[in-house]
Amino acid sequence: MSLISFTLSMSSFSSKTIFRIIFRFISLPTEGLLSLYSQQHSEAGMPVESGSSAAARQAKQKRKSHSLSIRRTNSTEQDRSGLQRDMIEGQDSKLPLSLRSNLLDLFSQIEREFENLYIENLELRREIDTLNDRLAAEGQTFEGADLAKGALKTKASHSTSQLSQKLKTTYKASTSKIVSSFKATTSRAVCQLIREYVGHRDGIWDISVTRSQPVVLGTASADHTAMLWSIETGKCLLKYMGHQGSVNSIKFHPTEQVALTASGDQTAHIWRYLVQLPTPQPVADISQTPCEDDVDFSDKDEADGEVEGPNDCPSVRVPTTTLRSHQGVVIAADWLVGGKQVVTASWDRAANLYDVETSELVHSLTGHDQELTHCCTHPTQRLVVTSSRDTTFRLWDFRDPSIHSVNVFQGHTDTVTSAVFTVGDNVVSGSDDRTVKVWDLKNMRSPIATIRTDSAVNRISVSVNQKIIALPHDNRQVRLFDMSGVRLARLPRSNRQGHRRMVCCSAWCEDNTSCNLFTCGFDRQAIGWNINIPALLQEK
Repeated sequence: MSLISFTLSMSSFSSKTIFRIIFRFISLPTEGLLSLYSQQHSEAGMPVESGSSAAARQAKQKRKSHSLSIRRTNSTEQDRSGLQRDMIEGQDSKLPLSLRSNLLDLFSQIEREFENLYIENLELRREIDTLNDRLAAEGQTFEGADLAKGALKTKASHSTSQLSQKLKTTYKASTSKIVSSFKATTSRAVCQLIREYVGHRDGIWDISVTRSQPVVLGTASADHTAMLWSIETGKCLLKYMGHQGSVNSIKFHPTEQVALTASGDQTAHIWRYLVQLPTPQPVADISQTPCEDDVDFSDKDEADGEVEGPNDCPSVRVPTTTLRSHQGVVIAADWLVGGKQVVTASWDRAANLYDVETSELVHSLTGHDQELTHCCTHPTQRLVVTSSRDTTFRLWDFRDPSIHSVNVFQGHTDTVTSAVFTVGDNVVSGSDDRTVKVWDLKNMRSPIATIRTDSAVNRISVSVNQKIIALPHDNRQVRLFDMSGVRLARLPRSNRQGHRRMVCCSAWCEDNTSCNLFTCGFDRQAIGWNINIPALLQEK
């Protein structure tokens, strides 16, 4: 019988009587508890009733004690238990004999537990006294020996404390020098933060670099604008303000000064830009941290106030072409090879193919079960890949005008945030399931490489020449991998550099001598990085 069942069996007692029993039994030995228990019966108005023979009850109690495996350690304890049993048997009660016997055993066990604790307490006191004597012999003082007040304090001598502090300071200083020299060498050889592009009033969803002269950087932001930037100076060259919703994507025409933007206002805009690049400024020497830097900082260290956009930046407000066929947010858009057609992806679960000159809808690519998240076109062939929240991505083939085939690939377990082509015959897909997978277009049954990360992956990009994959993560990190899934580096993130919020997109520009990788995120800034690719591959 457990203590819980004992409590339930006493439910007929008044609460006042039960509380009195509980608060008084703590400081009483078993004999007192038994007397108190009988006393409470009489206080509760229970009549006295005679029991059975003592011999029968004693035999039953012995069997019960054996079933509960109560160990009798010595003859003294057995005599005491027998005395207690005789006391309880000499008192009349309405309780059944088995219940009274169980109560006797339970109270006996409680007393033994308290006795064990008391013995342990005495042993601990003796050990503490021994330690205090030893500390006093070694020249250390002990204060506050009162156990009732709880605290034991040890105070080392003043000279010992000073020596320990000096050792710690010297160790930290020497270690910091060694680590700092290693960090500086590593960062200069592998990756550096070169420039920050600040001016948007909200998070930046997408980033892209022009494929023709003049080479400029484009950003698409949730503040309803798209901006063009000088890569070398970080100055805003142009602001597009034609959308009525968040600008979710920006892509540049392969040969002309034309941009394509997709927006939450359910449209995609094509607009022209004319920019004049400013005179390049010398790059300041910024102390860097290494790609493998684990130094983090709190978001509270950075001000979250409104960032004022550039006031002297010229703006464009009217597009040359507006594409209107979607019934939901247009999340992404891209140019097909040649630049005569564009494809858009929307939350209405469809991707549309448009003719640029007539702005007419050519094909509506349907089949996804949930909202689309991204679309990408092959750089040299009429192929389109769309990704969706339905955990799949689809490959659309327009190479044969009479046949428009589609293949569905189920390689992820969560939203596929992006799927992009490489110059060769590969597709790289990233997902919220924290994986990135590399696929071969000639055999898409299973991925040829799987990259597992510790955070969801957003819009990825692959360098053209060396095929290095840049992974922007929800946890503010940017990691670099090769096509076989080998990790190459992690971009710096410390107190003075790196993204402070989720990184949304990455874009390579290998032909640029100063910045060959760009990232953007919800900290309202884009960052230009210089990645020493030969050194990076040499360290692999």
